[in-house]
Amino acid sequence: MKRLFAVILNHGAAWQASRSLEEQEDWEAHRSFMNALEKEGFVVLGGPLEGTDDVLLIFRATSSEQIVARLSADPWHRRDLLRVSRVTPWELRLGSLP
Repeated sequence: MKRLFAVILNHGAAWQASRSLEEQEDWEAHRSFMNALEKEGFVVLGGPLEGTDDVLLIFRATSSEQIVARLSADPWHRRDLLRVSRVTPWELRLGSLP
């Protein structure tokens, strides 16, 4: 059964702090990969956490292992631009998601 998970990603060793998000290596490949996950409903929403090196993503998945496995195919994960820091089951109690 699918449930919601909150996932924190952070910058890997290959991240170049002097470059913007869109200027990082393989930006287009990463963007396309994440957009495809969102289109299929696997990623519900996400974005960078201001003032940190972290990204928050909300997934609809069957397990944390499924999320880690799917994210391992992200070009930015393979290039060590982003790393999975934390995967936690999340229960929505206020508001709603599509």
